[in-house]
Amino acid sequence: MTLLAAAHAPLLNAPLAAIDMGSNSFRLEIATLRRGQYKRLEYLKETVRLGAGLDEQGLLTEAAMQRGLDCLARFALHLKDCAPRQVRAVATQTLREAKNRDAFLQRAESVLGFPIEVISGREEARLIYAGVARLQASELPRLVIDIGGRSTEMILGQGRTPVTAESFQVGSVSLSMRFFPEGRFTAEAFRAAQVAAGAELEEALSLFDRRHWREALGSSGTVGAVAQVLAGSGVTDGRITPAALRWCIEQCIAAGQMDKLKLPGLKEDRRAVVGGGLCILYTLLTQFGIAELMPTKGALRQGVIFDLAERHAGAAGGSGDMREQSVAALQQRFGVDLEQAARVRKLALALYKQLQPQAPREAQRELGWAAALHEIGMMVSHHDHHRHSAYLLAHVDAAGFSQSQLKRLGDLALGQRGGLRKLEAQFADPGFVWQLLALRLAALACHARAPVSPQALQLARERQGVRLQLAKGWAQRQPRTLYLLQQELEAWARSGVLSLRLAA
Repeated sequence: MTLLAAAHAPLLNAPLAAIDMGSNSFRLEIATLRRGQYKRLEYLKETVRLGAGLDEQGLLTEAAMQRGLDCLARFALHLKDCAPRQVRAVATQTLREAKNRDAFLQRAESVLGFPIEVISGREEARLIYAGVARLQASELPRLVIDIGGRSTEMILGQGRTPVTAESFQVGSVSLSMRFFPEGRFTAEAFRAAQVAAGAELEEALSLFDRRHWREALGSSGTVGAVAQVLAGSGVTDGRITPAALRWCIEQCIAAGQMDKLKLPGLKEDRRAVVGGGLCILYTLLTQFGIAELMPTKGALRQGVIFDLAERHAGAAGGSGDMREQSVAALQQRFGVDLEQAARVRKLALALYKQLQPQAPREAQRELGWAAALHEIGMMVSHHDHHRHSAYLLAHVDAAGFSQSQLKRLGDLALGQRGGLRKLEAQFADPGFVWQLLALRLAALACHARAPVSPQALQLARERQGVRLQLAKGWAQRQPRTLYLLQQELEAWARSGVLSLRLAA
């Protein structure tokens, strides 16, 4: 099946694509999932070194951004026939850190032609485990490690279920830049780098203690590169041990310089970051009692594809979308009034359908989640709870959600009541405006925490704005709600975004 045909095929059978925008490399993988069988159709990898382009002020340099944009432009050629719902692009630690990430993402999305999600460290760890667990199945309690360019993820899990997932801000690129400048290798630099890595990872000692797992697996670039060196040199069959790592480090010190390092199996694109990667690996194995680390199938990009497939299954009536589970968990964690949340969600979605009959399913789900969680801030305080809700949503770890999507839910929660000036920047997106209007009217109509018929309020878009029609007799029975609606009309009038008028 061609990608063009797949764009119009049932999504449960269509090819799915994942873009992993890592700190060292960008990767594109296209695959199909049929009857649980994963089949790779295409795989591309480019060394971009985005993480090496963060300056001392935490800003991405223009050169680093251009390397990323050039790579994404090449990836886009392989995705030109894909529907948006077939593709998911995720960015990791470098773009979690970069202060000018929004400017870069705007350019990057234009070049790629698809949205790009910046995911949290814990979400990255969860997706890594999803890729490993599906492609290398086991029921043994296991520790999975992934060393990236600017972060290291550690996950404990059993079967397909991650139990503990954490991300630490130390990676092969950042450590190599700090301790092996200009590619110089010395024994002192290796010792200092190991101490620095150990300091970052020390807080995880009890969480990932040896008693919690039976096997240790290593995912992605650094582990794979070192395993290839060990196998190519005949030191091991590819498994990574403390003794084997000491041998690698000794070879680096003996060479003295990155350019003089001769190791069978060491690819040119890994040479600049091998020192930092070896230090993190050696620290992990010695601090966490790992006798041997096995390279594994599965990584972030496959986890993204599996997660995307589960979202499609959920949209088709299944229960696979992790985000629904996260919303339910957050409601429980923050003591949300579930009946009120359900009332607001039902009415908001009904109003939104009147405003946007052809709204994408993802936009509908976003509004539903925002309505389900709009009152989580009440756990902090009833006063200005919308502000607390916005802060919590923008900063909480929620499996399945990207940081940008949580920020959008937070913006919707912030705008559920009060003035609209605080959201002026978001009004450039018309889709956000319609979501916000539906949520505000639903929260207002349900303010008495009693059932409200979806037929009580009818919306119709007009050339100059929106007409609100109330069911006959409803306003007379709801004088307080009518008072609040009058204030709502004034709020939108002051905003200048749209005109909301009450039909006679």
